[in-house]
Amino acid sequence: MRRLRLRSTLIPAALLLLIGLLAGLSLILGRDFSQPNLRFLPEMVTSVPYDSFDDNPVFADGKTLQRPVPGTIARGHAPLHFTAGDEEALRAGRELANPVAATPEVLARGARLYVAFCQVCHGETGIGDGTVTTRGFPPPPSLLAAKARNLPDGQLFHIVTFGQNNMPPYAAMISPEDRWKVTLYVRSLQTAGLQTSDLEASDPQTPAAEGAP
Repeated sequence: MRRLRLRSTLIPAALLLLIGLLAGLSLILGRDFSQPNLRFLPEMVTSVPYDSFDDNPVFADGKTLQRPVPGTIARGHAPLHFTAGDEEALRAGRELANPVAATPEVLARGARLYVAFCQVCHGETGIGDGTVTTRGFPPPPSLLAAKARNLPDGQLFHIVTFGQNNMPPYAAMISPEDRWKVTLYVRSLQTAGLQTSDLEASDPQTPAAEGAP
């Protein structure tokens, strides 16, 4: 019993002594609050930075900037598995469908893009009488013609993307979603052109063309 009592007395005394020593050390050593504490494994906190064009011993070729692995898709960009050419344009017409609905906001956006990129050649109404045609550039076919009206949306999208004949590609300047919006605006021009021609044909006051019976 005396041993148990002795041990129970010594344990609190040892703890008090240890706490006292720690308190004394903290008072003697103090702490400089203007300096950070010691860090364990600092490399886990702050990694070694490499600029894009710096040499880098981590990679086998010694370069920091690496090519993306095959099949990588940029964030926000859906892949377009088509190339330029008439056959590819026909395939796009068969396989692609316009994912954008023809809302007033979409058509307004398509109209702005049409004015910025298309009107200079195709003209305000799409008949191919743009400004460049008055300065020696060959006029493009009318977008109101039956051939253009019968083109599927996917084929029109392909033409805007990769160009055709004298028309340059616009993939680098117009996003895929905006290309679909331009396609919808072209459809609205075609509809307006058909309605105008129907009204003129049914209006008895419309003057007959020269040479017509």
